[in-house]
Amino acid sequence: MDIGFIGLGNMGFPMARRLIEAGHRLVVFDTRKEVVDKVVARGATAATSPKDVADQVETVMASLPSLQASLAVATGSNGVIEGQRVKRFVDLSTVGSQMAAKIHALLAARNIVQIDSPVSGGVGGAEKGTLAVMVSGPKAEFETIKAALDMIGKVFFIGEKPGAAQTMKLANNFLSATAIVATSEAVVMGVKAGLDPAVMIDVINAGSGMNTASRDKFPRSVLPRTFDFGFATGLMVKDVRLALEEMKQLGLSMEVADAVGRLWETVISAEGPDSDFTAAIKPIEKKAGVVVGGAKRGLAGK
Repeated sequence: MDIGFIGLGNMGFPMARRLIEAGHRLVVFDTRKEVVDKVVARGATAATSPKDVADQVETVMASLPSLQASLAVATGSNGVIEGQRVKRFVDLSTVGSQMAAKIHALLAARNIVQIDSPVSGGVGGAEKGTLAVMVSGPKAEFETIKAALDMIGKVFFIGEKPGAAQTMKLANNFLSATAIVATSEAVVMGVKAGLDPAVMIDVINAGSGMNTASRDKFPRSVLPRTFDFGFATGLMVKDVRLALEEMKQLGLSMEVADAVGRLWETVISAEGPDSDFTAAIKPIEKKAGVVVGGAKRGLAGK
């Protein structure tokens, strides 16, 4: 296929690379010339704007960091909506069901199909092509792009309702957000009591407490204290806020979600939006007076 790709960040770049390697012809745009140049060196064609991308191809994909960015790229001045050739806009970003429905309505007025396709699995999953790819939109349009999406991960058709895939993504990321802070509290408790955190993680992963944080995040980024898993705290907090918003709109009881939301607001306040989300353990450590993993284990300062 001829595919437009907008947004070549930590997730977008490896997804675009995999599409090129699979034989698709890409027309790409990003505000940073250096990342565009890297993709062009692999065979892509550079565009000057989202509109320019949408002037050249029927299918435009986007991987963007915020709701505002997705809205502007899709429907703003010089955006995809002004393209002369585009037929479908595939948003790989996490924007929530409300924003997805808004973009859907605006694009529909110009006979452009909005296809929600948020992904989960982090930078590692994007690089290996093992992402969970959640899709909602017209089934026939989904079938048109499925072969391309298969190159970036395992594809799940959620339904035709605009925003349905976004709801699925928020449910997934709420669980991911909960896992990292809950595991942090559990491991900090053990370290405060004198347990070895590495042994704790081994036991948890062999037992019923195993989760994505204990399996992946702690061994790779928390215990070595590299905090480099590849997903920003600001992005995780955005997803948690969107999940809470959706739960409230549905009239749900949210005792766990509210607590998780408060914890993540503490994390972003203490560590900043650009920190890696595995740094969520740091405020919990600070309150307990311990350091987990690395050269220093046990009580802080010992």
